[in-house]
Amino acid sequence: MALQAVGIIAEYNPFHNGHAYQIAQAKAQTGADVVVAAMSGNWVQRGEPALMDKWQRTQAALDGGVDLVVELPSATALQPAHLFAAGGVRLLAALQCHWLAFGTEHPDMDYARLMAHLPTDPTTFKRFDQTYASLFQGYLREQTGITLNAANDILGFFYALANERQGQPLTLLPLARRGSQHNEPTIDAGAAYASATAIRSAALTGDWTAVEPVVPPTTLNLLKRAQLTSWADFWPALRYQLVSGDVADLRQCYQITEGVEYRLKRAALTSPDFAAFMHAVKTKRYTYTRLQRQSAYILLQAKPAEMAVQPQYLRVLGYSAQGQRYLHQIKKQVTLPLVSRADRDWQQGPGALDDRLGAVRTLVTGIDQDYGRIPVKKVDSK
Repeated sequence: MALQAVGIIAEYNPFHNGHAYQIAQAKAQTGADVVVAAMSGNWVQRGEPALMDKWQRTQAALDGGVDLVVELPSATALQPAHLFAAGGVRLLAALQCHWLAFGTEHPDMDYARLMAHLPTDPTTFKRFDQTYASLFQGYLREQTGITLNAANDILGFFYALANERQGQPLTLLPLARRGSQHNEPTIDAGAAYASATAIRSAALTGDWTAVEPVVPPTTLNLLKRAQLTSWADFWPALRYQLVSGDVADLRQCYQITEGVEYRLKRAALTSPDFAAFMHAVKTKRYTYTRLQRQSAYILLQAKPAEMAVQPQYLRVLGYSAQGQRYLHQIKKQVTLPLVSRADRDWQQGPGALDDRLGAVRTLVTGIDQDYGRIPVKKVDSK
């Protein structure tokens, strides 16, 4: 009998107890044989470097119940929510997943009503006194009465929209999130669940007493051993590029528009660290997340032609024995190339952007990320 797969679009930055709960619920509610994760690589959707590299996060995911981890290419992962969702749905559909499971604050949200009231005039949100996100959410609230402002509710809506626009290749499974809110900054004493934001903060300061109750043992061990990264590690390189670069060159990077390059360049001169830089460039028009992504595009020299959202390949990062069986089942049916080892052709062709982003991380950690790396294999316990 053919194996059935439930897909999850994830970052696992880092993998925590809430993720393990989501996986268990996804399998229980679908009866799926295999859990497939389309996981961001070394940079994540909010424009930040991942705390641990993609290989370490793959290991944590496999030990947490995922059977197959495939990299969500950086051109998809490092995007606004609607493009991130569209690329993730396309990747899971290419992997022949039957379901898409995702955590959300309101799993009973009426996605069809929201989609029926999407604005048709692209100039609706061309204002500079509010962020695009605020204007978009306000418009939908006025039209439908539905409040769409929690982070996972927004992503859930865009998953539904992407699935609808791509011909509904996946059956949606919204799951109620457990524990704290998405961006809750602290870990509550005695809690079993915490936000990834709070866990990253505690891990970067070495507060393992706070981290231990809210992550699986594998994640905790990996966090303790890994060279963890944040924007602080990359700020000197970004600052150098902004100060030394010509504004005409900065403007060639992806989504550097509306003269923001001048503001970024001026702020780099006077900001001693990345947090101060973000504070200096913040405006009513731009969210911190958008500014972080723009900073990442400049640091990584991402050009518009490289940021095609539609995945060009399926990069396998790791699998369990069940995941390996699933790969064997689908390998002759998938329409995108399956990449299990990054060779020169991949480096110089469709994987060039991901290879470059991995190399930038290697400058900080000294750990090679792509060329010659093979998938992580979960060792089944006896």
